[in-house]
Amino acid sequence: MKITFKDEALSELYETGKTKDRKYKQLCKNKKLVDGYIRAVSIMYRTETTRELHEYSFLHYERLTHDPRSSIRIVNGKVERLLFTETEDGVEVELIEIDSTHYGNKK
Repeated sequence: MKITFKDEALSELYETGKTKDRKYKQLCKNKKLVDGYIRAVSIMYRTETTRELHEYSFLHYERLTHDPRSSIRIVNGKVERLLFTETEDGVEVELIEIDSTHYGNKK
């Protein structure tokens, strides 16, 4: 699948494992999240269509109901998600959502 990154910081994070962008600076300190992000994007590169993402149950792929985007989880058991828009020729990765209140998590 063809993947384009809407944010240069996400591309840099995938290629090098770190970024200087302050938006994802906190994320870079958590090696488990960075490794999960790299693994998730690598799986997306290996698949032909987004339907094949259902085969990887730990990603919890879903099309968002009130949003034109889709999401996958970065790390199984965590709430951090990778949001992307599906296009005719692939996907456009938009952002990493680090909202800890998602899915009813009230820590």
